[in-house]
Amino acid sequence: MIDHRRLGRELELFATDPLAGSGMPLWLPDGAAARHAVEEYLREEERRAGYQHVNSPPLGKKELYLTSGHLPHYADDMFPVMALSADDEFVLRPSACPHHALIYRSRGRSYRDLPLRIAELGGMYRAERSGVLGGLSRVRGMWLNDAHVFAPLSQVADEVDLVLRMIDKVHAALGVKPAGFRLSLRGDGPKYVGEGAMWDRAEAILRDVLRASGREFVAEPGEAAFYGPKIDIQVADAAGREMTLSTVQLDFHQPARFDLSYVDAAGARQVPVMIHRSLAGSMERLFAYLIEVHEGAFPLWYAPRQLQVLPISAAQDDAAREFCRAAVYAGLRAEVVADGSVSSRVRRSAQQRVPYAAIIGPAEAASGEVSLRPRNRPGLAPMPADAALRRLVTEANPHLA
Repeated sequence: MIDHRRLGRELELFATDPLAGSGMPLWLPDGAAARHAVEEYLREEERRAGYQHVNSPPLGKKELYLTSGHLPHYADDMFPVMALSADDEFVLRPSACPHHALIYRSRGRSYRDLPLRIAELGGMYRAERSGVLGGLSRVRGMWLNDAHVFAPLSQVADEVDLVLRMIDKVHAALGVKPAGFRLSLRGDGPKYVGEGAMWDRAEAILRDVLRASGREFVAEPGEAAFYGPKIDIQVADAAGREMTLSTVQLDFHQPARFDLSYVDAAGARQVPVMIHRSLAGSMERLFAYLIEVHEGAFPLWYAPRQLQVLPISAAQDDAAREFCRAAVYAGLRAEVVADGSVSSRVRRSAQQRVPYAAIIGPAEAASGEVSLRPRNRPGLAPMPADAALRRLVTEANPHLA
């Protein structure tokens, strides 16, 4: 069975160390390169969709999480309160929504400002028990592709639909294959906040959007967030275990708790709805899935090493270095590999899951050409170096897909 933990070690994508702590993975250079490419893609997709990017601290005052409801309703999943003094207590954040509520209320808002879409890829910390930790799929420290949309009730359905369409596009680019859609509803017990009418309205909106989009879904009582219902997009790992990757959630609770408001067209004060959404979940859980689904052979655009340049002999080293330098300046992650026979270097490149090898022999060096060899595909005829670069740069741009 394919296991992202084994592949992650073999391909040197991430590591763990007892001194860092369980559930605190260390991203090695190749893993970080792949992750950064995905992060940049997500930020650009969000920018094109009208999101503004923000930054906020990875911890907050205890009072912040009392206001949001996390400490009363989510404390079991949070790290303990850290007391600097009796009046100065802090908590590592389990999510960014309280900080984003503060960003919303940093100035007055009008209906003309809405929907306000703010996004952040930031650190989150959850006190997972040691028995459930595993590789990248279940961690204590994570970086979440997080965002919050503040909108009038009349715009909420359209915003949820936009998020679902963005998720479709991002999943297609990454190679994610959803296992199903889950409408996560409240259950019985004291976990949930707010009035029944609020929940009924939010659940109806999500249900209607799912039905209008033609998506089949399963309703699961008891799986909602403490503040509202959500649509969870599930994926399955190599062992067939389902986990939530992407989500869109409705929240009528926190806007009221933080006294958020906007002025409507008639000049009256209204409370916005808060939409929580993640296109791809945490980078850790996402890559646990991607490593397994691609067996470490990532698409060109987020492969850690996109191109290896292989001179046939030392006489072609200068031509190889020149082509590699041009590839790096063109935005590709490229390196020259000159040690060993050409056949052994080609095999090693395939074992490392590098998408392209560029072979430069005497004929190619003399004519200013290269021979591209795609991973697991027949080699291409020699072509001019600039044409090869254009081909690679175009293929390495996920926004052209």
